[in-house]
Amino acid sequence: MTTDARTPATARIHAFTDDALGDHDALALAELVRRGERSPGELAAAAARRAEAVAELAAVAYGSFADPVFPVRADGVFAGVPTFVKDNSDITGMPSNHGTAAVTAAPARGTDAYVREFLSTGAVVLGKSALPEFGFNASTEPAYGRPTRNPWNPDRSAGGSSGGAAALVAAGVVPFAHGNDGGGSIRIPAASTGLVGLKPSRGRHADSRLARLLPLNIVSEGVLTRTVRDTAAFTAAIERRHPTRGLPPIGSVDGPPDRPLRVGVLLESAAGPVADPAVRESVRRVAELLGANGHHVEEIALPFVKAIETAFLHYWAMLAAVVSDTGKLADRHFDRSKLDGLTLGLRRKFYREVWRTPGALRALSRAYRTYEAEMGGYDAVLVPTLGHTTPPLGHLAPAVPFDELLDRLRVYVGFTPLNNITGTPAISVPAGLAPAGVPLGVQFAGVRGAERVLLQLAYLVEAELPFPRITAPGI
Repeated sequence: MTTDARTPATARIHAFTDDALGDHDALALAELVRRGERSPGELAAAAARRAEAVAELAAVAYGSFADPVFPVRADGVFAGVPTFVKDNSDITGMPSNHGTAAVTAAPARGTDAYVREFLSTGAVVLGKSALPEFGFNASTEPAYGRPTRNPWNPDRSAGGSSGGAAALVAAGVVPFAHGNDGGGSIRIPAASTGLVGLKPSRGRHADSRLARLLPLNIVSEGVLTRTVRDTAAFTAAIERRHPTRGLPPIGSVDGPPDRPLRVGVLLESAAGPVADPAVRESVRRVAELLGANGHHVEEIALPFVKAIETAFLHYWAMLAAVVSDTGKLADRHFDRSKLDGLTLGLRRKFYREVWRTPGALRALSRAYRTYEAEMGGYDAVLVPTLGHTTPPLGHLAPAVPFDELLDRLRVYVGFTPLNNITGTPAISVPAGLAPAGVPLGVQFAGVRGAERVLLQLAYLVEAELPFPRITAPGI
């Protein structure tokens, strides 16, 4: 473990050191492997040592350090680069415990369809990353064990639900890691830990088995990275393997926009206007940057009434009820008595309001019409990723009384679910540091298929407002 002595009150925890990984991103490491200057085994061993050095982050749900999963093919874009798969996605030989004490899984006998696409990049999998119970929370704080800590400030949340993945990438254990996003679960931890997190359009990739069972598929898969170019390269690689119909191609994206764009700015979610001055300032700073680069920027009003938030909360509660009541069908050892307070509270909420279900599903399925009508006149919309600075551990813990926790979550993550509901893309990029020493993130969102423009805008921010990084001196 290495701490950053420049911030003693909030000592940063990271694993960057002068080893085979250095502070390279995934593309740089893959190039070293291609040139024969590094081997996949050497990189995997270095990443394993780094994971063990920052074990106090509690970011690894299952480690396979002695027996990594090497790719069948060695010619992918990230060939030989170490990584982790989120612990709600099956990979042969590793258990998937979904962040809960209610499940004690045996090693999976197969690999999810999306994970097979992920593995086609040539990455070497060292294990599974931590998440909150079934991915329902926006902070990775399991009721049964240690919370995942933020490398920038270990007293703060690393976000969720892909919190373990974010902590591992931000701390330098691996340069990229798998995540998935059913209500912001890639973008929330990306914003919390200073990373890039793209939630792609619905249909851009293979869906997991569980996602295919949903009445409305709100889940997107992707990665958390430290550089825009890694996210762009990964996205292009998945597109080559999984070409889509009905969506414009993304292709290779390697720089900022080459034409003036029209960008809307939104500072209000269904939970109300953003009150956190640091968050508002981060959006203002990026909006000014866009204007200075010739893009037309204007504030816009929230296009949705509160009813869409009510519908999403009901759907979220329905998923918790389904998981709670059918767990034994997937795992005969499933123990509902070990579920945490958030899952059980959502289940109770669903059954109190079960009558809402048909209307909620209709409202969610029709939401894209309103979104396209209001947002379609813009190339992208700039919004905060989070409603306030990432909070201290405990603020979103499942032990918080349910009604209070739900209100806190509404305020914190009010800007992320809309793109899951509508199946539209959004990317979170770092936009400075808050006074607490943790990163701030902003999102660019677009209509279906707009990933290319969003990546270009992310490149612009990265070039003009360099992302904050945790690094060791001399690396």
